[in-house]
Amino acid sequence: MAEFRFLLRLISRAGLGDRTYAPRNLLDGREELAAQRDAVDEMDACFDGAVPELLARTGLRARDVDVLVVNVSGFFPEPCLASRVVRRYGMREDVAAYNLSGMGCSATLVAVDVARNAMRAWSPRPVVALVVSTESLAPHWYAGKERTMMLAQCLFRCGGAAVLLSSDPAHRGRAKMELRRLVRATTAASDDAYSCILQREDDDGLLGASISKALPKAALRAFSANLQRLLPRVLPATEIARLAADLAWQNLLQRRRHQRQRAKLNVNLKAGVDHICLHAGGVAVIDAVKKRFGLEERDVEPSRMTLHRWGNTSASSVWYVLSYMEAKGRLRRGDKVLMVTFGSGFKCNSCVWEVVGDMADNGAWADCIDAYPPESKPNQFLEKFAWVNDDAGDESSSPF
Repeated sequence: MAEFRFLLRLISRAGLGDRTYAPRNLLDGREELAAQRDAVDEMDACFDGAVPELLARTGLRARDVDVLVVNVSGFFPEPCLASRVVRRYGMREDVAAYNLSGMGCSATLVAVDVARNAMRAWSPRPVVALVVSTESLAPHWYAGKERTMMLAQCLFRCGGAAVLLSSDPAHRGRAKMELRRLVRATTAASDDAYSCILQREDDDGLLGASISKALPKAALRAFSANLQRLLPRVLPATEIARLAADLAWQNLLQRRRHQRQRAKLNVNLKAGVDHICLHAGGVAVIDAVKKRFGLEERDVEPSRMTLHRWGNTSASSVWYVLSYMEAKGRLRRGDKVLMVTFGSGFKCNSCVWEVVGDMADNGAWADCIDAYPPESKPNQFLEKFAWVNDDAGDESSSPF
């Protein structure tokens, strides 16, 4: 009962609504008996829900794809999932297929980077690349009682996305966005960062993902490492000059006071971009980024609403966040969007997109965008299980 109470308390604080999606075997009560067939069916459902519609919208065929990159962190069958996509949709024999695993929630921008590098290698030949990002939850639903490993059940839900990239000048007039910058950073040399999200077995031999309270701090550190390389490329000269003057002043004060502390700069991210497309990793991470960089609630609203409607769909979550911005009509030609992903390792990958075409699709939000943001978000879990807070107990394992 103590574990059940703890789990309900976590769910009530996770920021998820009651319309997220779980794998079929969980709904069937077979979370401890998942078979490979369950994971395969989960992947097929995602592929069939994303790839054919994307091709139909763009007017391209599967055989037009030159490069395929599929990223699924926790499921890597043989033949690989990239081969399954090639077979399922009849792609050409010379398609360059890449399969990424174990990269966590930040994998989608790794996949975009792989596609971009392939385009550079094949230049000046025009290239069409298909990136498919999803995650398999069916075989990884933790059924044990260790609290740090129960957190994933409260955050992760099913979802996926497919994106087409092209270096063909003939497609420029049909493109929605153009990739301007992409930067990757990993802080895996730090023990805390490396172990804040860790797949392992508990004392009973049950496999799951352990999530520690160090996660928000690790995310901020990785984000800062990423921004050190990204910001000089995107911020205007006036903002860079302001930061340089602030840094010099702080260093001068520290020398006078004989202190040795890392300078804390107040970076204005919105000075170089118009929108922040932040990974919907969880309430704690969203709040930490908002506070650290002085963002407004409107800046993180797309991430919060994505978390509420879809949950943390791992690598694909930033595409749901971007789709929310598009469905709300916030993206205009010339706008720059900073897309930020976080993942185990710990990794932070970011890129800057520039809107170059009309963005008026409701996408995955078509049936619910008018309901967001809700005037209030009643907590259905607390309404039904109000007794879980009668005895708060030990919450030392919770990062929420």
